Amino acid sequence: MAELLEEQRESWGTRGGFILAAVGSAVGLGNLWGFPFKVYDNGGAAFLIPYVIAMFAVGLPVMILEFSLGHYTQRAAPDAFRKAHSRLEFVGWWGILLGFVIITFYPVILAYCLSFLWYSVKSIATGGELPWAGQGIEGVENAREFFNVTYLNKHDGMALGAIQWHIVLPLLIAWLAMYFCIFRGVKLVGKIVWLTVPLPWLILAVLTINGLMLKGSFEGLAYYLVPDWSQLLKPTTWQFAFGQAFFSLSLAFGVMVTYASFLHRKSDLNNNAAIIVLADFATSFVAGLAIFATLGGMAYVTAQAGHAVAVKDVVDGGPGLAFVAFPYALAQLPGSAWWSFLFFFTLVTLGIDSAFSITESVLASLVDKTGWKRSIVLPVMSLVGFGFGLIFVTKGGLNWLGVVADCIYGTWGIGFIGMLECILIGWFCRVDYLRRHANIRSDWQLGRFWDYLIRIIIPVILGSIFIWSLYSDLTKESGFIRDPQGKWILKDCVGMALIMLVLIAAVVLAIIKSPVRQQHEKPADTPAKGAGLGLLALLLSLASVAIIVILLFDAHKGRQNRLLLWLSLGSATVAVWFGNIVLSRYNRQRTEASYFARWAGMIGTLGIAGFIATSIIYHTSVEIIAQTQVLVYESIVILFVFIVVGIAWCYYRAVRKPDPPYEPQLPEEIGDEQPQV
Repeated sequence: MAELLEEQRESWGTRGGFILAAVGSAVGLGNLWGFPFKVYDNGGAAFLIPYVIAMFAVGLPVMILEFSLGHYTQRAAPDAFRKAHSRLEFVGWWGILLGFVIITFYPVILAYCLSFLWYSVKSIATGGELPWAGQGIEGVENAREFFNVTYLNKHDGMALGAIQWHIVLPLLIAWLAMYFCIFRGVKLVGKIVWLTVPLPWLILAVLTINGLMLKGSFEGLAYYLVPDWSQLLKPTTWQFAFGQAFFSLSLAFGVMVTYASFLHRKSDLNNNAAIIVLADFATSFVAGLAIFATLGGMAYVTAQAGHAVAVKDVVDGGPGLAFVAFPYALAQLPGSAWWSFLFFFTLVTLGIDSAFSITESVLASLVDKTGWKRSIVLPVMSLVGFGFGLIFVTKGGLNWLGVVADCIYGTWGIGFIGMLECILIGWFCRVDYLRRHANIRSDWQLGRFWDYLIRIIIPVILGSIFIWSLYSDLTKESGFIRDPQGKWILKDCVGMALIMLVLIAAVVLAIIKSPVRQQHEKPADTPAKGAGLGLLALLLSLASVAIIVILLFDAHKGRQNRLLLWLSLGSATVAVWFGNIVLSRYNRQRTEASYFARWAGMIGTLGIAGFIATSIIYHTSVEIIAQTQVLVYESIVILFVFIVVGIAWCYYRAVRKPDPPYEPQLPEEIGDEQPQV
């Protein structure tokens, strides 16, 4: 691995700067903008159950994986995956290109925040009320009318319509802010985040307290904390919960791999990941309290005016939710213009943190691949991103933004890439090297169980959701790609076209040879062992997948065959067991495990995922405690205790270990690396 660090790579000035920058990337508009509308659209508290699983059972181990990979290789995501295995570069590019898709619409949300910030400044300067201000039902109507009609001039449908020029200027300002935040590199970012990360938490606390004091707020909290168990039988609830977790934590689109590549060689990895996950979850959960308490207050004043409406119907769901609920809440505060200024300033700082982190990951990947100067790549990339962003500032722009965002969260989005990351690194690379690399630098240690989490358990969880979601997409009554009348469904067509373009571009970029990579002598071939057992395992895994395909086809026709279903599980489990035996026995420095065993393990893992997905499909008509409606306000106390204790413990361990002295990162610093990941 010495060739990885032949040049000195820029690094973060301090550990605190890295933690805050990574928290800033994870804690962003996804927490205050994305999380509430996903909860609102997907069953309230029912969404929280898979979301908690996604954050801690999947998100934390995957974040440690991405930190370890980036820190080990000292490269941005595509090159890091190539260093792990020569044929995995496309996985890194797939995530990076999805990240570029995100930064075509993310600055548009930032532009909304800048516009509302300007309206707040104008109200302060003139001493007047906010333009959407109003009391009671008038306030609710004003907030809806101002955002959807006065500001967006929104229309229904997928027609773009005219560009809204009053949004173009704040969009340009957003891109300029992102540009100037990153053009001087990560050390400047490390200084900026000391202001941009702590401030949002202070403002969010005020808004939460204000929301809880509104009349009717507990009705909103009930929607947020009382599970509608039937929603757990819908694949979209799980799909969007895991997608939101990956989006919020900045996983699977290269950000954390890139950020860790700039981290000093002696810096902690495991504890940093735990701090970031806990901080991100805490922010999302508290943001949910604030917005749903506010929605409860909006429903109350609507009912007082004689127009009783449920919390889930008080405003339109989707990407615009936060820009209706929060402005309404702010207008009810004394000195509302000042509170509105602070809130939207907070959203701007949150958005800039996340936006420039995604931009930096794309930039670093292109620079590592091409050797082009940052000073050239950054302005060109900014102009291209700004150009695509104009699509989303038309009359139909918000509708298109929702379609593109659904692609990111959806079946083939970042959750699927997360599954690919884990299963390919787990079965085709030395994941135990990454674990040892993380442990030797960290305050607390990972056990061998982490290897199996990455190799088997997480791919099974994500694979089950993928197969279940794919089956739901292909069999839904409204049709997929075409409706029952044979008409094209534009939303599905745009989504699939976007995914295919990103995949093709990722493969092409991986194939193109880099002009700046040094050519090294190919290491001598090591003998492959375990081919016989691996071949048997491969046949069993293929049989398992074939059975699952047949069962899914039969399920669509209303038939079930439970004997075959359990046979598929048995075949897949034995295949994974045999594949793991071969890896454990022969994946050594002087030998390597047969590729039959590796493929068998990977396909067998997907077979187990297929068994779980098929079992769920068989049981979706069964009543599962749907009648039970238990108010779980006690969960607030439990979650707050867990969050506070967890963050306090991690920070305590962090401050006990001082920042390593800044030194050039030379190859001889690395003592635990092996020739290949």
